[in-house]
Amino acid sequence: MVVVGATAVIAGPGLYADWANRSAADAPSVTGTATEVDRADLEGEWTVATGSFAGYRVHEVLRGEDVTVTGRTDPASSDVTGTVTVADGSVTAAEVVVRVEAIATDQAPRDAYFRASVMDVDTFPTATFELTAPVVLDPGGRDVELTGDLTLRDVTREVTVPAQVAASADGAQVAGSVPVTFTDFGIEAPSLGFVEVDEEGAVEFSLELVPAG
Repeated sequence: MVVVGATAVIAGPGLYADWANRSAADAPSVTGTATEVDRADLEGEWTVATGSFAGYRVHEVLRGEDVTVTGRTDPASSDVTGTVTVADGSVTAAEVVVRVEAIATDQAPRDAYFRASVMDVDTFPTATFELTAPVVLDPGGRDVELTGDLTLRDVTREVTVPAQVAASADGAQVAGSVPVTFTDFGIEAPSLGFVEVDEEGAVEFSLELVPAG
C-alpha cells in the first residue's frame, strides 16, 4: 500500500485514480443465455469448475480522489471450489470455498497488505459460502436470491445474495455480488493517512458449474 501511495504521489493522485478506475474489473454477470431445459436434467450433484473466480470490490479515497479497486482469483486456476445439489427442482445445498491468498489486484504491494494485515491468510486461508435455504430453479429464468452463511476470517454472518443464473443440461453459470460491512467480520478497513477505504464493500463471484462425476 505504501508503494501504491508513492506511485500516486509521483504520477499525481488524479492521474493515478483515472488509471486505477480503468483497471477495475466490471461487476460479474452471466455471459450465457438461460435455456428452457427439463428440470430433471438439472437434478443431482454439480461441482465448481475452472473458469470460476471470486474476489472483492472496494471504494477508497486516495488524497481526495475516488478510486475503485477490484481483486480477483485467476479463472484459470482451481482457487474456487465447491459443490451444488439440485433436488426436486430446487438447489437444496451448496458450498463454495475460496483460497483468499489467491485474490489479486494489479498492485503487488496492495495484495501483500491485504493478505497479511487485512485478511491474515496464514491463520484464515479460506472464505466460504454455504446455502442455508432452498432456491427454486426456473430453467428459463435468470435472477435469483441466495440465502446463506458467509464466513470471512472465521466470522460467519447470514447474507442474502442477489445473483444471476444461466443454466442448461450441460452446465451453468452463477454470478453475483454480496454487500458486506467489514467490521461485521472483524475486518478493519485500511486508513493510512493518504488512503482511506470505505467500511462497506462487496464480495463478488462468478461460478462455472458442471455435473459432478
